[in-house]
Amino acid sequence: MITQIKFVGVPVSDQDRALAFYTEKLGFEVATDQPMGPGQRWIELRIGNAPTRLTLFTPPGHEDRIGTFFNGSLQCDDVEATHRQLSQRGVEFVEGPAKQPWGTFAKFRDPDGNTFVLSSG
Repeated sequence: MITQIKFVGVPVSDQDRALAFYTEKLGFEVATDQPMGPGQRWIELRIGNAPTRLTLFTPPGHEDRIGTFFNGSLQCDDVEATHRQLSQRGVEFVEGPAKQPWGTFAKFRDPDGNTFVLSSG
């Protein structure tokens, strides 16, 4: 039986730059950083106590996915407070925070232009 999503991938062009952004600005922690073929590494990041991890890896032939919209949402307790905190760390927000009937959200970008929804509610 399937029990959960183990990881989700974020395609990146520069793994070192992405690793610095996700750890230093977003506060994620390295779970795994191992060689994965020529010139690439398998980098898995922990997000707090969540069981699902985020990987910074672009499979060969998928480079066109770099800089696109992440089809998911990163949850936090308080979007406004998280927006302020991440903005102070230099995270580029492209929208929000905005309140909707279903909750509050904001959108930010990583250094490759991948866009993420930050939400609560």
